[in-house]
Amino acid sequence: MTEGYFLVKHRKIKHAFSLRSIPIAPIPQGSARIRIEAFGLNFADVMSRRGKYRDAPPFPFVPGYDIVGVVVEVNSPNDQDWLGKRVAGFCRFGAYAQSVVTPLNALVEIGEMKAEDALSLCTAGVTASFMVDQVSELNQGKIALVHAAAGGVGSIILQLLAIKGIKTVAKVSSIEKARVLEGISPTWVLVAPKERYHKELAAILDEEKIIASFNPTGGISIKQDLQFLSNGGKLFLFGGSSLLNGRLGLLSLLKFAKKSGFYSPIPFMMKSQTMVGVNMLKIAEDNPQELAYHLNKCFSMYHQKKIVPLKAQTFHHSQLVQAHELLESRKSTGKVIIYWDERG
Repeated sequence: MTEGYFLVKHRKIKHAFSLRSIPIAPIPQGSARIRIEAFGLNFADVMSRRGKYRDAPPFPFVPGYDIVGVVVEVNSPNDQDWLGKRVAGFCRFGAYAQSVVTPLNALVEIGEMKAEDALSLCTAGVTASFMVDQVSELNQGKIALVHAAAGGVGSIILQLLAIKGIKTVAKVSSIEKARVLEGISPTWVLVAPKERYHKELAAILDEEKIIASFNPTGGISIKQDLQFLSNGGKLFLFGGSSLLNGRLGLLSLLKFAKKSGFYSPIPFMMKSQTMVGVNMLKIAEDNPQELAYHLNKCFSMYHQKKIVPLKAQTFHHSQLVQAHELLESRKSTGKVIIYWDERG
């Protein structure tokens, strides 16, 4: 048996997690069992807890996607050299536990690398890399808008765009978050604590258009971003955090959809624009090689000192509720991480 935190259906966050024993699962061919040292929180976990993440399993279940730990068992005769290796990587749910089974191609060896940095490069880094790879280097000198720029995904997007020579508008909700980005040095910082920011963005752009927007918010922000999108521009949607503003179930969902808008393909075709939905779980289902590619690319760039994760915010597993409260408050910066031992 092992232990893990089950997410149960409850309106109050302090009652949403239950530490329970979990039977040791069998290991499919080509997979490994990892003894988990630490795991990362993602905003999808908050959405799951609130019952607003469609891909989540039925309650109760063990959430979580990214892990750091040691390989303790391998079901592949040609891959026994993974045994004892300290690794980072992905699982499809199940990360909030002391051990998990996941495919070998979802792992990367990390040696003595800090768990905080490694976890910052998993879901967040891979999501950022997948999107930025779709923005051509031929856009050098043009401008991209990055929402939630002081978060785990946004801060890496800023760095990857800078490598391509693309200017960035880093949108954050507070002066405190703007200060966190001083080491990354985006071209501009847009502080906008409310949903509407088109006037501030227009002043920065001075009639120029953006080649891309990276948007984890949805809702009314989609319409605002499209106002500024250039011909050939791309709008990446990788979340719907504004959905959490509503607490009325189906009515909130309908309001979110109305704010997001309903779009004909004709204007996109006429302007050669693209709206790209991003869900790395779905990418991993149909094309795990792509996930593995971006995972290894992120770690390679880290070791070459081309990207540096923001300082993570760490907690002990007994503080899981507090960690979730911080993430849901949208006051966190960088990655939020849970340790099983006392380092958190």
